[in-house]
Amino acid sequence: MSEESPGGPDSCRPERLQKILSSHGIASRRNAEQMIRDGRVSLNGATATIGQSACPGVDDITVDGFPLSPKEGLLYIALNKPRGYVTTMSDERGRKTVVDLVSGVGSRVYPAGRLDIETEGLLLLTNDGLFANAVTHPSHRIVKTYEAHVVGDAAGAAKRLKSPIEIDSYTVCASSVDLAERTESGGILIITINEGRNRQIRKMCQFCDLEVTLLRRISIGPVTIGPLKAGQWRYLTEDERKSLMGEPDA
Repeated sequence: MSEESPGGPDSCRPERLQKILSSHGIASRRNAEQMIRDGRVSLNGATATIGQSACPGVDDITVDGFPLSPKEGLLYIALNKPRGYVTTMSDERGRKTVVDLVSGVGSRVYPAGRLDIETEGLLLLTNDGLFANAVTHPSHRIVKTYEAHVVGDAAGAAKRLKSPIEIDSYTVCASSVDLAERTESGGILIITINEGRNRQIRKMCQFCDLEVTLLRRISIGPVTIGPLKAGQWRYLTEDERKSLMGEPDA
């Protein structure tokens, strides 16, 4: 980054990266310096180093892979993702993406988390990198609840799903499992987890000899899908945002 941006000398005043991170509420300057040393910060696609300067809004700054969001105009959206949509910004195979469903928000937002193309339900989108990290980082252990329509011994599998299961070299288990409804071929299970690994619910059900015919995420922490129909979205409330961020007075 040169001392003058492409827009001219007065359009940007470069600042040290640690100062930028601090002013955006990411961390204190000292902690921001450590984040840079740890390789968690990138500048224009390359790992940042101590001493670099940049211009927010001109340079591409990411923290833990998430874009540094603007100080103002932050957006927090709950979307009921339909089947057949991928949770990426674009798709090289030309498939429909969830950002197509929220194009009317007037700002670029991106998914905070994932749902596979076959799974529907609650997905959060934002332009706030700090929020996205809080929602997705495993250490925060935000609970997620799913409604799984299954074929097989749903009642018998409920207990097994709450016991440790090894999937892809990881040991996982459900926090809670409730049999919401019995059907002739199986039932509907309400499954809560706090890990969120790739296709975790489907793999856990497969381990328990259950075939998943429909999977819907119905809540993330305090945020529920509520009356949103497939493809509809709403803004999060301030209480929902604070709770997901772990802020006081939520």
